Formats: sequence, structure tokens, C-alpha cells
Amino acid sequence: MKHSTWRNSLISLITVVILLVIWQIASVIMDAQIILPRPLVVLQEFFSFFASPDSWLAIGATVLRSLRSFAIIMAAGLVLGIAAGQNTAFGAVMKPILSVIRATPVLAIILLAFLWFKTGTVPVFSAFLMGFPVLYQNLIMGLSKRDTKLLEMGRAYGLDGRQLLRYITIPSLLPFILAGARGALGMTWKVVIAAEVLTVPRYGVGSSMQYAQMNLETATVMGWTITAIVLTACGDLLFDAIDAALGMGMRSRRSRL
Repeated sequence: MKHSTWRNSLISLITVVILLVIWQIASVIMDAQIILPRPLVVLQEFFSFFASPDSWLAIGATVLRSLRSFAIIMAAGLVLGIAAGQNTAFGAVMKPILSVIRATPVLAIILLAFLWFKTGTVPVFSAFLMGFPVLYQNLIMGLSKRDTKLLEMGRAYGLDGRQLLRYITIPSLLPFILAGARGALGMTWKVVIAAEVLTVPRYGVGSSMQYAQMNLETATVMGWTITAIVLTACGDLLFDAIDAALGMGMRSRRSRL
């Protein structure tokens, strides 16, 4: 297992190196920094952000908007998803709403939200609408696959609805919740930054990308793109750590049994 992990990591590293070499060669051939700057120039631009207070304010504003939207997604997704999974009538009400949200282009949602809300609220609202269906659908899938025999056993032991939800339904849904939360957070970063590009609030990663693009600073745009990738990667690493912790916890409980 460890050998396979090391091999996969090595393959990923080699792939990254090959892509960087291709990027460098293409940049040298084109010889136009405004179109395709060299990797080293972009990396220098990226690291220069850490020395700028304004860059930290931009990153912090984007992180706060993303976390705010993600918190709303989690709260609404858990409540409405579980309610729809346990009540078919409510699920029928939610179905066309989710279909409309999924069918609406992200750009249209951002532009409409720009007419309805303040600039700083647009990214939060837009990311919520795009991320909510991801978590909601995972919960519906989890509820459809839960062990009905386990629920019947719980009822036989006298557990009420709240206890069944706490001790059986939610634990069985945990893998689906984590998968939906991971997907929703990944979607949130992308939509928040895209909304910032279009609405240009005072601070934000997307706003900084837009300012750089207006000034034809391609290396800066790509540096901020790397920042967005790093933020998304941090979210993935957080969920990897949660998965690992839950796996260790389950193995520990099994060993005690």
C-alpha cells in the first residue's frame, strides 16, 4: 500500500514537472510575456503577494466570503436534504427547484444577484446556489441507501424519531455528507472568485485578477490563479485529514470491540 502511494506521488510529481517544462518551452517560443509569461516570473509574482498587506486583505476577504457561503450551504443542505429524504412530499417540492438551479448558468446567477444584492453579498449568494445542490443530492443519495433493517431494529428497541436520526441516520450519512461538503466547498471557491471578477468588490482574489487583467499584467493574473488553486487544495487537504481521522477512529473502535 505504501509502495503504491509513493509510486502515485512520484508519477504526479513527474507530470507536474513535464507540464512546467512544456509551459517554459511554449513561453520561450512565443516570447511574449503579455500572452504567456514564463513559469519563474509567475511564481515570483505569486510569492510577492505574501509581502503585500493588500494581497492578504484580498485573500482574507475571499476566504471569509467562501466560508460564509459554505456555512450556509451546510446548514441548509443538512436540514433540507434530510427533510426531503424522509418526506416524499417535501422532496417533490424541492425537485423542480433544484432542477432550475442546476439548469441556470453560473454567469446568469451572478449577474442577477448583482442586481439584487450589494457587491460583497453577490459572491456569497451565487456560491450558495451553486454549492447547495451538490450537498443536497449527496444527502438524498445517502438516505436512499441507508439500511432499513437497522432502522427497524432501532424502532424495536424503542428509539424515537430524534434518536433514530442521531444514532442511526446521521452516522450512516456521514460519508455522503463529507463527499457532498468536499464538492460544495470546491464549487464555492470557484464561484466566489468568479463573482468577484464580475462584481469587483473592494477586496478579493477575483477583484485583484480583474484589476491585473485590465492593466494587461498576465503574470499577476496567473499568480492570483495559483492562489485560487492553493485555496482549493487547502480545502481538499482538510477533508483528507477529516477522512483519515474518521478512518482511524473507526479502526480504534473496532479494535476495542
